[in-house]
Amino acid sequence: MLVIHGVWAGDRLALWAEDPSRPAPGVSRAKVRSHPFSAPAADVAAGLRHWGEAATAAGEAVEDELVLLLPSSARSPLPSPDSGMEAAARQPRIASWRVPALLVGPGAALDLLDRLDEAVRPPGEKREPDESPDGSDAPPAPVPGASLRYLAVVAEYARELTRRGQVLPRLVTEEQGHAARWRPVLTGPYAARFRALAAAMPPVCRAVGEERPSARVLLAALAGLTDAAVRRALPDRLLGGHRPGRRSPLPDRWMVALTGEDAVLGALTQAEADGLARPLQEWFESAHRFDTAVRVCFRLTEPEPEPEPGPGSELEPGSEPEPGPEPGPPLRTDPTAEHPGHDGHDGHDGHDGSGGRSAQPPGGPSWRVEFAVQSSQDPSLCLPAPLVWAGETVPGLPSRPDEALLTGLGRAARLYPALEEALRTPAPSELVLDTTGAFLFLRRTAPLLAAAGFGVQLPAWAGRTELGLKLTARSRETDPGAASGPGLGLDQPVDFRMDLAVGDETIDEAELAELARLKVPLVRVRGRWVELDDRQLDAALKAVGNRRAGVMTVAEVVREVVRGGDDEVPLVGVDADGLLGYLLSGEVDRRLEPIATPAAFHGVLRPYQERGLSWLAFMSGLGLGGVLADDMGLGKTAQTLALLLHERAGGARPGPTLLVCPMSLLGNWQKEAARFAPSLDVYLHHGAARLRGAEMAERAARADLVLTTYGTALRDREALAAPAWARVVCDEAQAVKNSAARQAQAVRSLPAGSRLALTGTPVENHLAELWSIMEFCNPGLLGSAKAFRERYREPIERHGDEQAAAALRRATGPFVLRRLKTDKTIISDLPDKMEMKVWCNLTPEQAALYQAVVEDMMGRIDGSEGIERRGNVLAAMTKLKQVCNHPAHLLKDGSRLPGRSGKLARLEELAEEIVSEGDKALVFTQYTEFGALLQPYLAAHLDRPVLWLHGGLPKSRRDALVERFQDDDEPMLFLLSLKAAGTGLNLTAAGHVVHVDRWWNPAVEDQATDRAFRIGQTRNVQVRKFICVGTLEERIDEMIERKKALAESVVGTGEDWITGLSTDRLRELFRLGPEAVA
Repeated sequence: MLVIHGVWAGDRLALWAEDPSRPAPGVSRAKVRSHPFSAPAADVAAGLRHWGEAATAAGEAVEDELVLLLPSSARSPLPSPDSGMEAAARQPRIASWRVPALLVGPGAALDLLDRLDEAVRPPGEKREPDESPDGSDAPPAPVPGASLRYLAVVAEYARELTRRGQVLPRLVTEEQGHAARWRPVLTGPYAARFRALAAAMPPVCRAVGEERPSARVLLAALAGLTDAAVRRALPDRLLGGHRPGRRSPLPDRWMVALTGEDAVLGALTQAEADGLARPLQEWFESAHRFDTAVRVCFRLTEPEPEPEPGPGSELEPGSEPEPGPEPGPPLRTDPTAEHPGHDGHDGHDGHDGSGGRSAQPPGGPSWRVEFAVQSSQDPSLCLPAPLVWAGETVPGLPSRPDEALLTGLGRAARLYPALEEALRTPAPSELVLDTTGAFLFLRRTAPLLAAAGFGVQLPAWAGRTELGLKLTARSRETDPGAASGPGLGLDQPVDFRMDLAVGDETIDEAELAELARLKVPLVRVRGRWVELDDRQLDAALKAVGNRRAGVMTVAEVVREVVRGGDDEVPLVGVDADGLLGYLLSGEVDRRLEPIATPAAFHGVLRPYQERGLSWLAFMSGLGLGGVLADDMGLGKTAQTLALLLHERAGGARPGPTLLVCPMSLLGNWQKEAARFAPSLDVYLHHGAARLRGAEMAERAARADLVLTTYGTALRDREALAAPAWARVVCDEAQAVKNSAARQAQAVRSLPAGSRLALTGTPVENHLAELWSIMEFCNPGLLGSAKAFRERYREPIERHGDEQAAAALRRATGPFVLRRLKTDKTIISDLPDKMEMKVWCNLTPEQAALYQAVVEDMMGRIDGSEGIERRGNVLAAMTKLKQVCNHPAHLLKDGSRLPGRSGKLARLEELAEEIVSEGDKALVFTQYTEFGALLQPYLAAHLDRPVLWLHGGLPKSRRDALVERFQDDDEPMLFLLSLKAAGTGLNLTAAGHVVHVDRWWNPAVEDQATDRAFRIGQTRNVQVRKFICVGTLEERIDEMIERKKALAESVVGTGEDWITGLSTDRLRELFRLGPEAVA
């Protein structure tokens, strides 16, 4: 497995890779040695191709070498935390190492880093042990190191600076000569963000050649990425006409070089360069010069509505008349704004006389831009201009706020020339605008002022698309299967009406036509101001005219809601009755009659689980796919098994269900099905001995539930597409969140009557994961990935667009059922402490080691007696438990951790879900050496703190770890040695307890669990005990369960009781069962 790291070297992104599988190095005394684990540049380029679109960077890269300063032992550099290998050195030191590298230009680097989260499998997403990412024999995809992920954050910051206008053009000197470049302007909050990023820089990023200050490295990377980002945003030339030649004036050539790929101007005379560079430098410095503790703030206030007292007014007794929209015509507009720029100007340059800058507009509403002095650090600290001129001061602002106000207004006038009129007055306090002037301020001036560092306050409605469509659907009472009745079918007809809405108010066609006739940019509709433009009005007329009212099927209504209108006129409201209304609102689970626990279910479903069962049955009956996204521990497995039993009640025989899950969960599904639903016919389709061809199809047709893994689903894609599946279920559906992955494509291609995704984290990193999961459940429902990105992902993730977020909730809500442990209606159904067993499988490597240990140790046990025999039995048991943990735990060879242990794979999945929910967990192991392996690996894997407490720590260090875990709000894991931390500690910040390996003394395990579940704990605690199926762990657990009361007394002395068993009993206890390897 390659780990690809990134550093910024000179003006390029340098990529180098670490391959932990390469042979160990020999001893060398050279001052700068070749990094023994570094991969050739060709391997790095080949690895990049696994990342899809991002591989374009490989074609533009140049091979080179870097010298890096890395933590080292005497023989070799220490492995990075991303490699998963243990870093062991008695006296670590910094040494120089030479690595092959690919140098990627800023433009290609920006593309690579921008797509990194989509193109690669994030550290939190794991494949099955011993399987490649796509199930083939090809090498696994490379993993991005922390340094590369850090630079991806820097690239997004460069994009943000570009979007916010925090850039200025410069003339800089480079190796090829002078060049036109864009540089970031880091003022105010952007400077604070820069400092935070510099502090968070991984050390390797500043270790090229010599150790460099992190701020200098970050500034170089940010400069290159920002220049590339601006060029991506401005692909066209800034000047029209003929392209300037070599003899054209330098400013013209410089302007052209600010766009496109070629920024180099070639050699210039010193006089030419100074003549252009000096004013640009002054401009750049002036942008930073005013980055002070105070700034001028501009507040746009809307006109006061005219009071309309009269006989028609509705007033409370004794109240004074209040302003409100006038009765009569519902639309009120500014007639002077009907034709912007009466004297031929359009108001764009801010100089014309009719653009709303006079002391009082000749007619219509009067808008005001009010001035104030505001603290840059605390925007709530503000002094309005009238108070400034009255001589008032405020603690925290300058003693002479009048000087700050005048200076700031003078600066702002360069961007907003209309301010010059206000500056002619002795005490400038405000600017009065007409409606057109207000519209221009909203659309053009306010963004410019904000980008330049001024404070800007706009009305709450500003920037929102208030104009939208409202869909009303009503069931047809005459139909026997009305949508409001007890059932609902996708083919049922409903009456619908499509109206134009402004906020919560609908407007009719006559009002809409009047809006179109007036062509005003701002209009007051039913007492509220709305921004409109010609495109919106035309789109609204077209949308309403195409289909105003009529009859739709339920399926068409659902599709219309999911489509959400269009960009110009989105769907902003839905009003439906009956079950259709509950479905569209996402509340159908609370409105349906709960389905009682099926008679064949061994156990009792809790009330929220019965509601979940009714939702699953309802969605399945409609043929709609669903996402059961309950919090971890709320019983998604039990609800799914109950659904299968419910469908088979009364002897019914629906088609089989195919369930695809990670290999680490196969054993768990087998055990849970046998426990809760023993009447189900379960077929396990996995492993080398699995059925093929007609035999597989015939066996699947007889089964109720077929279990397989994502890797097997890819390899047997064609065979699994043959049976008539009633349902395909994806457990841990995060596995299909990368829509481009071959295993995701394979699972999506399987035909089925309905589909169900089970996941506790439908979105872990970005919204593209939600699209991929929904694409599995209901193909095509959310449109193409490109359309989804443009419609929802970019507006929400980059701009925090609340309307887009509401539209996405409206589109996905009907298909997602998510209940949280923090929900009082759920939490009241849960016990205080939930204990569960997590069944894990061995990997083939673990199974081979396990069998070898059994054969070796049973030979020793047979030939010994007395104390020696007892010692051999305990040694065998210890070795077998170490194998169950991880091969590296037994071998102690420092080999890599990922992909070799079923337990570790399950722990990774569980830990990811815990921290993604913002929770904390205690993870107990009885082996200190295993904890030492897990801590650095999990910390790098999760990118979260993983604390490690063991018996070798002094009391002060133990106390500090406990205090941090209890008091720090950041989600984290606390890895603890069972003996060192099993008693005496108060760790109530944890909501989860995991016993990775078992100490076969229930009292000891309970004492450890009670570190979290004790007085002071205000939340429910989930306790999980890992057990490898088909091994001694499962058989000892069975013995304890069978004779619980006796076992607690017998086993209370520890594990010595096992040493007294006969050789035959030990052989049976240690035996490796066929179910151990799924």
